[in-house]
Amino acid sequence: MSDLLQRLRDRGWRLTAQRRVVAEVLDGEHVHYTADEVHARATEKLPEISRATVYNTLGELVSIGEVIEVSTDGRAKRYDPNAHHSHQHLVCSRCGVIRDVRPSGDPLALLPERERYGFTLDEATVTYRGLCPSCASA
Repeated sequence: MSDLLQRLRDRGWRLTAQRRVVAEVLDGEHVHYTADEVHARATEKLPEISRATVYNTLGELVSIGEVIEVSTDGRAKRYDPNAHHSHQHLVCSRCGVIRDVRPSGDPLALLPERERYGFTLDEATVTYRGLCPSCASA
């Protein structure tokens, strides 16, 4: 489970009712909702929350480093609360579902020295693609 709400409390981020609802919607493991999905789920808890408030809150969460914005294959951006847990993504190339995965080994070590062209590496982002079980059986 994500620890998003606790991280926000620890940093002293002002949790208004609207911000709290957005954080609650995002809190969890393997959560990768679009802004519209966050808004739809937030209105179930707080019917008066506006789409603009959801977008603004997501933007703030990304800018303070508490949520990662994930873009895949030109689809709508998704928001990942697991910003402080090292992981990669597994994406269904048909339906777009995203799962967090933690492969063994260091992805930085996979790039041979001759392919680094003098760069000093500090991060690697790997996206695995395939068909999820639902799409593979359809």
